[in-house]
Amino acid sequence: MSAAGKPKRIRLGMVGGGRDAFIGGVHRIASRIDDHFELVAGAFSSTIEKSKLSGLDLGIAEDRSYGSYKEMAIREARLKEGIEAVSIVTPNHLHFAVAKEFLKRGIHVICDKPLTSTASDAKKFLKLVESSDSLFVLTHNYTAYPMIRQARDIIHSKELGEPRVVQVEYAQDWLSTDLENTDQKQASWRVDPERSGAGGCIGDIGTHAFNLAGFVTGLQLESLCADLHTFVEGRQLDDNVHIMLRYKGGAKGMLWSSQVAPGNENGLRLRVYGSKGGIEWSQEEPNKLWYTPLGEPTRLLTRSGPGANDAANAVSRIPAGHPEGYLEGFATLYSETAEAIYAARDGKSVENLCPGVKEGYEGIGFISAAIASSKKNGGWVKL
Repeated sequence: MSAAGKPKRIRLGMVGGGRDAFIGGVHRIASRIDDHFELVAGAFSSTIEKSKLSGLDLGIAEDRSYGSYKEMAIREARLKEGIEAVSIVTPNHLHFAVAKEFLKRGIHVICDKPLTSTASDAKKFLKLVESSDSLFVLTHNYTAYPMIRQARDIIHSKELGEPRVVQVEYAQDWLSTDLENTDQKQASWRVDPERSGAGGCIGDIGTHAFNLAGFVTGLQLESLCADLHTFVEGRQLDDNVHIMLRYKGGAKGMLWSSQVAPGNENGLRLRVYGSKGGIEWSQEEPNKLWYTPLGEPTRLLTRSGPGANDAANAVSRIPAGHPEGYLEGFATLYSETAEAIYAARDGKSVENLCPGVKEGYEGIGFISAAIASSKKNGGWVKL
């Protein structure tokens, strides 16, 4: 505990996220927004030279910039002031191997999504986390937007009645051409099955749509019927996905995910209709939630506005009318993780809404079932 009574910042490490990496920078910013973490070590790149250069950019001591994640895990676990948590921001295929090295040494793990790249690794991952005393958080950041927390609260409090219809989509246009053949880093690994896994668009953004629908509604997917397609010639993985969903309890859903939809930048949208009303939310206007009680005019609820509830206000930082979204969503997950780590320091535990290995495992199951269904020409597949 610091002199002012605030818990000491959590010593954080990072694997991946070196020079020119996008998501590593996002995680670093998010970890500091609420001032709970301090980045002190990293294996930022695959070589010691590149890692040290990235560490130098970030003000990391030279002897704590490592050439491999295994070396980092071993040494940091032995240091008196070694890292307490690590952020994994590598391509998908490395998530399991990296997490394993840190979890088995008692270091908490914050991992970018999806959980991993294969179903077999997902099973191992589930067992690993369940047998560990360390925390594991999967950064499905959209679950932490204030109005998404309010939407979840509305549904869970039965204000919509019983959910009947779920419509979710995530559309982008940035892979409408063969961008991967221009050596664009973000494109090249996402369409490479060796690094991304068997799913392309479905693994990259389709899992976000699937996760968001489940988080908000609380519904569990029972079966699906999928059509995965690749429009860009020569591409190895899917770039457009249409899926019909059947949930336990009788609700029906549809999911569209595309990275070849011109005019769409980050079009993540969710609509849920129940027996007593409906809600609608768009990630590109994240501070707005449209709510329609059956037979009444549609209402616009805004973040920190007069209609915002406790669930939304608990994760809002700034006054109404100011944009708050993507980075703050990540920051909320980091802050909720921090509260859990503070509790763990005292041998306690706290409840929070951070996605974990269970949600990650379900996401890999979703990808696997969709691929299997598409190979059967859209046959229904149970999860």
